[in-house]
Amino acid sequence: MTGTAKLTRKGRATKERIVSTAADLIYAHGVAGTSIEDVRAAAGVSGSQMTHYFQDKRSLVADVVDHQARVVIEFHGSPELGALDSFAALRRWASAAVQRLIDNDCQGGCPLGSLAGEVAESDLLARGRLAVGFEQWEQLLREGLQAMRDRGELREEADPRGLAMALLAALQGGTLLTQTRRNVAPLRAALDAVLTYVESFATTPVDEATGGRDG
Repeated sequence: MTGTAKLTRKGRATKERIVSTAADLIYAHGVAGTSIEDVRAAAGVSGSQMTHYFQDKRSLVADVVDHQARVVIEFHGSPELGALDSFAALRRWASAAVQRLIDNDCQGGCPLGSLAGEVAESDLLARGRLAVGFEQWEQLLREGLQAMRDRGELREEADPRGLAMALLAALQGGTLLTQTRRNVAPLRAALDAVLTYVESFATTPVDEATGGRDG
């Protein structure tokens, strides 16, 4: 596969269009249900262009993983949600995740998590890219929690890494059940339970209704 850094601006744009198109198709139909020909036709490129940018479907899927990782990190790290470094911001983050599934009629699941379910056990390259993506996602949460502990809003015994991992696991598990049941109750319950646990480490009581600190 041609390295993106070696491509012309037009070449980068073409490659990005192919990857974005593949990401949409795979999100809708799965990896197994999406062929190279499907992607080629939908992206409006030639067969020679496909082989120029991607050695095979495996290399394309790996780039789709990177693309979806950027998508979820941009959403969960958006300016509207802030730095995720307050109890209120974490509650807003959870509400935004729930609302996103409501807006999608509880279909499709997590763009990154759904890929993990398909390729983590069968594609070593994709699994490695998934691990990096989830680590970057977890880091967003971990940095916010660390800032809260540094400011004295979380007690010293709070473990930002463990709490961030629990929040991400609740999001992934809750999303899967929500997708299966077509009902956001599992995601809402999972996130609320873990956020309540995070708030149990607050140095002063937290108003659960707003995520703000009492007093």
